[in-house]
Amino acid sequence: MSIFIAELLGTMLLILLGNGVIANVVLKNTKGNGSGWIVITTGWALAVFVGVIVAVPYSGAHLNPAVTIALAVASKISWDIVPEYLAGELIGAMLGAFLVWLFYKDHFKITDDEGGKLACFSTGPAIKNTFSNLISEIIGTFVLVFVIFYFAGPELDIIGDVDSRAIIGLGSIGALPVAFLVWVIGLSLGGTTGYAINPARDLGPRIMHALLPVKGNSDWGYAWIPVLGPIIGCLLAALLYLALL
Repeated sequence: MSIFIAELLGTMLLILLGNGVIANVVLKNTKGNGSGWIVITTGWALAVFVGVIVAVPYSGAHLNPAVTIALAVASKISWDIVPEYLAGELIGAMLGAFLVWLFYKDHFKITDDEGGKLACFSTGPAIKNTFSNLISEIIGTFVLVFVIFYFAGPELDIIGDVDSRAIIGLGSIGALPVAFLVWVIGLSLGGTTGYAINPARDLGPRIMHALLPVKGNSDWGYAWIPVLGPIIGCLLAALLYLALL
């Protein structure tokens, strides 16, 4: 298990379960059709939990180029390994999107709503406004990354050594904070653009939407917003974090 494989598998599971819950809610004749935004945001939060569990022991479970770039800017990881992270994240997102299509193939066939089918792959704005949509992605990603910088495991003073602390591992429970974070971002800030907050999460599945036999426009005119917005947001979060240090 390398950084590349860990990020690929973690992101693949993230997209399979995250976009899978959207497909379950949006596509025609599914058991979850029409179940709404609470189901979608909860599914995405738990998808993050699953992806993090798999990848965190080997790569730290970034699963998001915005997180990777921010950690590099803050000197938490070396820039030398950033390409390995980004490649795993993008390819994993593409594989996850392919599995969603494969899983819900029959339902894609009978669904006429092309916008709904695109939503099972990538995000889109509720009201199309370039500036507002970009600001939404910047702010959502800023919250995600800035809070991640302050996540820390519990510590225990080592008796007889006041300068040392032992980290108490939480195992799988340690993935819960980021799941809750993504959940609240979706509930509070997701209504405008669908909270991509992750360039790979949007770009990889959008590429698959264009390649797979799914009818409809992939909306490439909008595609730069869920890529650039999260990058700007992560840079602002990293810079503020460094300034506060």
